[in-house]
Amino acid sequence: MTTARTPSGNRPLRTLWSVLRAGGGARRLTAAVALAAAADLAGTGLTACAAWLIARAAQQPPMGALAVAVVAVRALAVTKGVFRYGERLAGHDAALRAVARLRCAVFGSLARGPLHDGPAGADAVSRAVSDVDVVQDALLRVVLPMASAVIVACCAVGVTAAVTPAGALVLAAGLAVGGLLVPAATGWAAARAESAIARIHAELAARTVDLVEGAGDLQVYGAAGREAAAAAATARRVSDTSRGAAARTATAATALTAVQGATALAVAFVAAPAGPVWAVTLPLLALAAHEALTPLPAAAGHLPGLTHRARRLHDLLTTPADPATGLAAAPDEARTPPDSAHLSLRGMGIRYRPDAPYAVRGIDLDVPPGKRIAVIGASGSGKSTLLSGIARLVHAGEGRLLVNGRDLATLAEPELRRTISGVFQDAHVFATSLRNNLLLARPGSDDAALWTALREAGLTDWARALPAGLDTLIGPDGGTLSGGQRRRLLLARALLAAPPVLLLDEPTENLDADTAGAVLGAVLRATEDRTLILVTHRHEDLEAMDEILVMADGRIVRRGTPGEILGTRPPGLTQVTRPPGLVQVP
Repeated sequence: MTTARTPSGNRPLRTLWSVLRAGGGARRLTAAVALAAAADLAGTGLTACAAWLIARAAQQPPMGALAVAVVAVRALAVTKGVFRYGERLAGHDAALRAVARLRCAVFGSLARGPLHDGPAGADAVSRAVSDVDVVQDALLRVVLPMASAVIVACCAVGVTAAVTPAGALVLAAGLAVGGLLVPAATGWAAARAESAIARIHAELAARTVDLVEGAGDLQVYGAAGREAAAAAATARRVSDTSRGAAARTATAATALTAVQGATALAVAFVAAPAGPVWAVTLPLLALAAHEALTPLPAAAGHLPGLTHRARRLHDLLTTPADPATGLAAAPDEARTPPDSAHLSLRGMGIRYRPDAPYAVRGIDLDVPPGKRIAVIGASGSGKSTLLSGIARLVHAGEGRLLVNGRDLATLAEPELRRTISGVFQDAHVFATSLRNNLLLARPGSDDAALWTALREAGLTDWARALPAGLDTLIGPDGGTLSGGQRRRLLLARALLAAPPVLLLDEPTENLDADTAGAVLGAVLRATEDRTLILVTHRHEDLEAMDEILVMADGRIVRRGTPGEILGTRPPGLTQVTRPPGLVQVP
């Protein structure tokens, strides 16, 4: 995914709208707008009818002349509450459903891999959580009040025009000042502060993540106090910006109140010739109409933030063709994955940003179904990046990746993950039960399949000894597991998925030699009919491979059979001669 260019115009807002209106979102939002306008109109009508009733009653007319107004006041008093309750239900239903769809779309985009200039961990969390929450607020605090204010203003001006056209012009001018100029000034002030606010919030998110996840390291190096003080200072800056926003809102509310009072006085003066009843009713109608404008300064203050975050979300939700390869975006439809996969890499190069050097380049590889390849080399030679590129966790900057003759970029995400998956260095263990961590690979699997995957990963004895067995809770990111247990759990998850192409990045890391040999032997037996690409530093893992690739500086510098490679010293191997006890596959 590339984000080299910044979306212009209102394309980010159109992207959000296309997501939000899916599944009937537009109908729900329209219903919420109608109910909000009905509630505000009921409130405005209640004030105007009550004013007319009091002014007319002072003239002591027959009771029949007041009957309609009496009924109207009672009806509007009841329906105002009913409409407001319905607006709250419909508005929050529309907003929460829309945000649920948007959040799923955002996480789906993040799952396709990081942006080239993309968010690091804390900023990714910010996009997935706070940016989407701003969109939710926008629906409730921007769209609904603005639409309702327009409807109420038009109705109030229309009623006033029926009595006195001059009064209607005065009211329209007052509503324009209160509904356009005051919010515009508020929005302008908010726009000037928005970039600073967004930067401070992103900094606070990053510092919070550093403090939580790096607490141990910070304590060891004596930097915990310094980092905590820096985070506290950033939090104070957030508070200062929040107080500034509150001050702007208060100033706008004061200005709106002044405009409201001035408009009511002007309407009273102009409406005096229409008679004492209208001289009382129309100014109160003007006051009530301005009540619908009260949320607009705050709504205008949300617009700059909405635009900024809409642009950030647009970067995630759109997947344009890669300019280096011309590969199109992955389609939405998923296809049934093949039972076997022929993998081809043609001149593949990978870099993490458009302006960054290539981490891997010039990779030509043909992997027919069932072939087993080991990738070795010194740390930093590009082994893990190669696997991430094949899995489309990072995007190739040049060349082509084909699966059974199809461009990898044309595979929809579900099909891709069922065709190619495995164990990667940054794989995540979730803070839930052992069962749920395994079921992520293949939902609906029965206990027998789960225990088979655990046995193949060498975790059966450990899992049976857990207090609640498969239902035992695991700490955040596998915090309650040892390094070896965590690695084998990830391996069990990959084996349960049973993809045609299995990618394993140091699957026996943190295991002793005997356990590592036993685990790898079980893995090889379980995957003997599937393609396997294994990144390893262990020479014991190489004998059972069909081919060994030696990488250095992001390129394949040598390749051959185990017999051809084991007699020399490839980079990253701990020994150079063939050791005894190599793993054999029956």
